[in-house]
Amino acid sequence: MKLSPPSGRLTGKSGNEKVRVALDTNRLTDLFQGDQALAERLGRCDEVWLPLVVLAEIKAGFYGGSQQPRNEALLRSLLTKPTVRILFPARETAEQYARLFVQLKRAGTPIPDNDLWIAALVLEHDLQLISRDQHFDRVPQLLRC
Repeated sequence: MKLSPPSGRLTGKSGNEKVRVALDTNRLTDLFQGDQALAERLGRCDEVWLPLVVLAEIKAGFYGGSQQPRNEALLRSLLTKPTVRILFPARETAEQYARLFVQLKRAGTPIPDNDLWIAALVLEHDLQLISRDQHFDRVPQLLRC
């Protein structure tokens, strides 16, 4: 990928390193609102993961919004792409969550619970997170792009 993230970690599909990302809810919303640059960026990724929490948050937005059928169709279309998958929590996710919770509590820098679950999944699966939420910067071991 021809991006300049702070980590400098991204490469393209043809590069030596696989590009494996997870989307936060705000960026998934951006995608559904027509963010073409994001769509192109995701098209160059080898794997795009939607944490279950993100799926729940986006669906809650659909139910509370006025364009549920349109948004459901966009989500179905996205989930048919071979590179896009849902990321489910497991026992190790709970371990990651617990470690992050204590780390952030001790540092006095907590983040919202749902975002803590997202961070735990991203760390567990060694993914890079695509998000606009700055509070993820409080998790230094989390790779962002």
